[in-house]
Amino acid sequence: MNSLQAVDCPTQDAPGLRPSGDVLADYYRCPPNSMRLLPSDCVTGKPGYFRFGLDTIGYGRLSTGQPSSSARGNLDNVLEQLTKEPHAIRLPFDPVEVIENLRRERYTTHFRAEGHLPDDILRRAYYILRPLLRVAARRHIQRIRLRDWKTIGFPSWPVDTTIERMHQKLLALRLRAQNVDRVPFIWFWPDGHSACLLMTHDVESLAGRDFCSHLMDLNESFGICSAFQVIPEDRYAVSKAFLQRIESRGFEINIHDLKHDGRLYADPAEFLKRAKQINTYAREFGAQGFRSGSLYRNADWYDAFEFSYDMSLPNVAHLDPQRGGCCTVMPFFIGKVVELPLTCTQDYTLFHILGDYSLDLWKRQVALIKQNHGLISIIVHPDYIIERRAQETYKELLAYLVRLRRQENIWSPLPRDAANWWKERSQMTLVPEGGQWRVEGPGSQRARVAYASLSGQHVTYTLEKREGVASPHQA
Repeated sequence: MNSLQAVDCPTQDAPGLRPSGDVLADYYRCPPNSMRLLPSDCVTGKPGYFRFGLDTIGYGRLSTGQPSSSARGNLDNVLEQLTKEPHAIRLPFDPVEVIENLRRERYTTHFRAEGHLPDDILRRAYYILRPLLRVAARRHIQRIRLRDWKTIGFPSWPVDTTIERMHQKLLALRLRAQNVDRVPFIWFWPDGHSACLLMTHDVESLAGRDFCSHLMDLNESFGICSAFQVIPEDRYAVSKAFLQRIESRGFEINIHDLKHDGRLYADPAEFLKRAKQINTYAREFGAQGFRSGSLYRNADWYDAFEFSYDMSLPNVAHLDPQRGGCCTVMPFFIGKVVELPLTCTQDYTLFHILGDYSLDLWKRQVALIKQNHGLISIIVHPDYIIERRAQETYKELLAYLVRLRRQENIWSPLPRDAANWWKERSQMTLVPEGGQWRVEGPGSQRARVAYASLSGQHVTYTLEKREGVASPHQA
């Protein structure tokens, strides 16, 4: 329940932090390494923005100099401030702290002011009036509130891959320091799939609930499995028969907020009360996953939830009520909860805020995510594709995704299966055996060995051929 607290000098035992030398092992699941990545002595002062290379912005405390309070303007490039020791690379920041700051959106504090005036009054008024407002009126209000979205420089629109670049830069430093060409790691997805695709449906109204059967028909006709997030209270009745129809057809059920009234994170005491009710509904519905209403969130409060995974953090949130973004296209852990970030623009935003019924933006985002072998995560609300024009766009999207899945070897599981894989992968290890690398751990029969190699200034990935022989050298 605690927000980020300033610590004068982080240590390996600091709450919520793992040893800095493990940052690459956690991400890549690569073998242990004697060359550690450590902060230089003691990072102090207030956190802020800096550059780690010309194309990557970080947020955290520095051992030398003062980071900026804004991501705009000329930021100090701290890549030139590192030092090398026999068994360590000393960085002017703690990489674990910086990565957690980005993933948990600690670089932006506006949502930690929930419950303060005047935003709270406006939010309350909006949700009181929302049932009386038609989509056109809501669209007008939201466009006014989001009118400055194009001026936001960080995170990067339409997809931000800061976390991916940071890990690659750290890995490149280690490879060069040890004069090693490549390092083995456990590939990100099972069975050598190049990326992962998740289709999800947040059910926001009675009309949307009643359209779910037709939506399942559409998905089944294209061979796409998906998850439906339902609101337990106030919006519509959630009968056992409705839930059973979804499950019996091979789809998944998750919880979507409690009341979807914008108040879940408004007050710590109220949040705990609601989280307890949400957990009860999760057990009743057999739901393993959660997504908050309108993507309001506070990752530092997630320990109150009993879910296996969450889907509330957007990759980049320029067009969401709560600005920010987790800056990664990969799943990650928030405590014991697997976060499956939302990496593509919502259908409502595309249709009603941007006024775009084409696939152009979605295709652009998918291409950027796919380049990073990440999670292609999409929300399409049954509420907003009842209208024929939107429904035709959705059919085009499904046809495009099916082609892409086949041509690019993309995995398209239910969200619970993706989360379970990420948990299994986090427990896997690479061990040398007979001149090759072998993966051990639960689910290892589906794991593949890959290699990260230096190619000029960049890191590239290759999957090991099963019939090939690999030398178990480390980096």
